[in-house]
Amino acid sequence: MRDALVRAGVGQVLSRVRNGEIEVVEGDRSRSFGEPGADLKATVRINDPAAWRGPLRGSVGLGESYVDGLWETDDLVALIQIAARELRELDGVRGLVARPRGVWHRLRGLVPENTRAGARSNISAHYDLGNDLFAAFLDERMMYSCAYWPAADASLEEAQLAKLDRICERLRLGPDVHLLEIGSGWGGMAIHAARHGGCRVTTTTISRQQFELARERVRAAGLEDQVTVLLEDYRDLDGRYDRLVSVEMIEAVGWQYFDDYFRRCDELLTDDGLMLLQAITIDDGIYEVEKASRSFANTHVFPGGCLPSRRLIASCLERVTSMREVWIDDITEHYPPTLASWRDRFFDAWERLRGLGYDERFRRLWDFYLSSSEAGFRERRIGDVQFLFAKPGAR
Repeated sequence: MRDALVRAGVGQVLSRVRNGEIEVVEGDRSRSFGEPGADLKATVRINDPAAWRGPLRGSVGLGESYVDGLWETDDLVALIQIAARELRELDGVRGLVARPRGVWHRLRGLVPENTRAGARSNISAHYDLGNDLFAAFLDERMMYSCAYWPAADASLEEAQLAKLDRICERLRLGPDVHLLEIGSGWGGMAIHAARHGGCRVTTTTISRQQFELARERVRAAGLEDQVTVLLEDYRDLDGRYDRLVSVEMIEAVGWQYFDDYFRRCDELLTDDGLMLLQAITIDDGIYEVEKASRSFANTHVFPGGCLPSRRLIASCLERVTSMREVWIDDITEHYPPTLASWRDRFFDAWERLRGLGYDERFRRLWDFYLSSSEAGFRERRIGDVQFLFAKPGAR
């Protein structure tokens, strides 16, 4: 009886779909919702009546029910794109309730804070899943951030190289420059900057596995005299640097610490320094709603994660730093092909990964994570932006 009521309720919601076409198949029954012939179409097959309860808990419930195998679809990206389009029509209403809802979530402490200990735990939960996992689907430099595609038919390796070259060019690196990188990854940025920019590099991460492999790769590249790899929180760094780069690390800072992050970056730069920030951003209008809310991503993939908005970044820059924005480039269009490439490579490597102990639930979790991320960028619910900030003495 309960399943029937839930099915009817979700069916009513689906009957209001206007931004795509969804066919739902359950047993020998089939029903279509939305606009026939729409540009986005997905077929959903219900494997268990409990699947109908998933959407009642938002992205967390939808994702968990997929991970549990309660439903399948022929196009997960398209399905989530349709959902994103429907949500966009509700953004105005969601914005009106953002403040009280945000306060309530903060009081309840639903999203784990990124204290020093919390940040290490949260980062470890994702980045210490195993270096073999990430090596299986990333490019040879192991860049885990949006690439920059010089042409539609470029390879992932070419696109990531283009991104690195672009960053180094903007930072105007050279032999007299000391570059600080906050968020080492596996050392790809640091090695490239040292080798092709000719600068000294200090790079830091709080992931033990990233630290160990990055240090090993620096040693293999013969750059130990030029690149220093640290296992330290950005809040504990000292010294001053000519340049600072942070590529898609800010998402792990946590909304409570954005001011601290920008203030510390400002303090670590010389008076004529430059900072390049590459950030995944969220729409200004829904930042307050989302920042302290549970989502599939910050529950199962990036605990403690929070996407900043452009307005938030501009506010932090003005309030707590002496830096000014001198260049900005929206590279959102480059993320869908990056994610599609990662997902293809992940599935191509699945038999090998399964042999390493990753199970079917893990495969489905990563399928949902990569697909929902791609859908979010395609629909511009989230974006990817490169910023260049300059200290007062920079010329």
